Amino acid sequence: MAFRVGVGKSDFERLREAGDYYVDKTELMYELVDVGNEVTLFTRPRRFGKTLAMSMIDNFFNIRKASRAIFDGLAIMRHEDFCQEWMNSRPVIFISLKDVEGESFEDAFRMLETVISDRCKDLVPVFDKAELDEDDRHAFAKLKSKTAELNEVKASLKTLMRMLNAVYGRKVILLIDEYDVPLAKASEKDTAENRFYTQMLDVIRGLMSSSLKDNEFLEFAVVTGCLRISKESIFTGTNNFASYSVLDDRFSECFGFTESEVDAMLVAADRKAAAPVIKEWYDGYVFGTSHVYCPWDVINYMSALAKRPDARPKAFWKDSSHNGVLRTFVGRTDFNIKGKFEALMNGGTVTQVITDMLTYDTLHATEDNLWSVLLMTGYVTKADPDSDEDSVELRIPNKEVATIFRDAVVSLFRDTIDNAKQKAMMDALWCGDVDAASKSVSDLLWKTISYNDYHEDYYHAFLAGIFTGLGYEVESNKEKGLGRPDILLKDDDNRRAIIIEAKKSASRADMEADCGRALEQIDTKKYAEGLYGYTQVLCYGIAFFQKEALVRKG
Repeated sequence: MAFRVGVGKSDFERLREAGDYYVDKTELMYELVDVGNEVTLFTRPRRFGKTLAMSMIDNFFNIRKASRAIFDGLAIMRHEDFCQEWMNSRPVIFISLKDVEGESFEDAFRMLETVISDRCKDLVPVFDKAELDEDDRHAFAKLKSKTAELNEVKASLKTLMRMLNAVYGRKVILLIDEYDVPLAKASEKDTAENRFYTQMLDVIRGLMSSSLKDNEFLEFAVVTGCLRISKESIFTGTNNFASYSVLDDRFSECFGFTESEVDAMLVAADRKAAAPVIKEWYDGYVFGTSHVYCPWDVINYMSALAKRPDARPKAFWKDSSHNGVLRTFVGRTDFNIKGKFEALMNGGTVTQVITDMLTYDTLHATEDNLWSVLLMTGYVTKADPDSDEDSVELRIPNKEVATIFRDAVVSLFRDTIDNAKQKAMMDALWCGDVDAASKSVSDLLWKTISYNDYHEDYYHAFLAGIFTGLGYEVESNKEKGLGRPDILLKDDDNRRAIIIEAKKSASRADMEADCGRALEQIDTKKYAEGLYGYTQVLCYGIAFFQKEALVRKG
């Protein structure tokens, strides 16, 4: 069979039956039982294989499945005694909270009711003819029909576990995927009036507490999410509770791909030449002391390479995540973080106090908390794998995340620039005051982020973004005359326009000459031609060197 990968597939059974390439993570299950935790929480960034791992665990242990065929040839099958004892031997409840969100608590709670109802419908064949407690049957019917009271919803998982225990005579394995999504979404829309977060926290705490704390029907539980919500907030009183974040060494290679795993995939796909590109773009994360690649990116890029050997890498993770934490960070004028972001974008490091015990209602309370969130969610990673101090040296992991910082952070800082300074620049340009314009553009550059590998297109985008933000019609690199000016700005109400050609100078001494070359290009390529009806057309050559600008008028 030709090499193929299952992009976006998080159902282990479907992936294996389809014959898609699978990076073997089945040893996770042996280690889970071996470590002996009653409750295990794994926190990893999004798109690092948490849901697929949970599906794998469900398929292996679930007494309602016959899974030997889909595990054939995988590492877990080498543990013969373990498989004899555990494979398809326990009742399992697998529930995902990833869709539990809404514009209000009521909307989100209805989504939770739907998730629980769907799980109940799946269990109808199990409970249909079984001898069960009538109170449990009544509660089950209400959960299935989404008519249960709030307290019954909080106790729902324990109710289902008690019923499964009664049917099979065995303790239940509980799998809760993306447990913190309802809290993350609620915190984004929380206000003093709607108390969205407080209400959702109460529900999730009740759901967790009833099913995980002193539950005689629990064999063990596995919970996944992006952040560890402090034990005092969610997991109060849970016995034998263990949490493994990106800072912990144990289980560090169970989520994400190691270099040897990526190399093996490249060999299987006959794409070994792509190894340096994949490493540059998608490697660089440090979990515990292990170096790992982002699996979502690798799978997407391998799919592209399978179709076209010369496929270019893309920021796949960027398209599947949102930059809310970056936006929050940039918007905090009480944090002095611009220099730290510049250091990271220039390939450097910053050292911060990190904690993996957070609550969503205090995520934004301190700068340390926000750096902790950036680490836990994959925007930065440990620079030193052996570091185990509270103060952690951080860096951007790879080229993909660097593009996110370039595109998101730079523009966000630009958007926070004082509007009066932007208007001062425009006044200078419309008046033809090149000295004032040079100073204004330089001042604006000092207010935003800079990094060493600036290209001309950054400066184009920087100026165009300011012009657009001020309400002007802006054309960038559109056909005019015999070529494409970098920026054409139109003020139709006043029948005037500005043409800008920008150059990146190699040194401060070259800036004057580069302005001259820019103006000569505007003239020789006749960029101003075709602007009929405009009573004023101003032509500018602007040279940039790092955070300095020189403006000259043609």
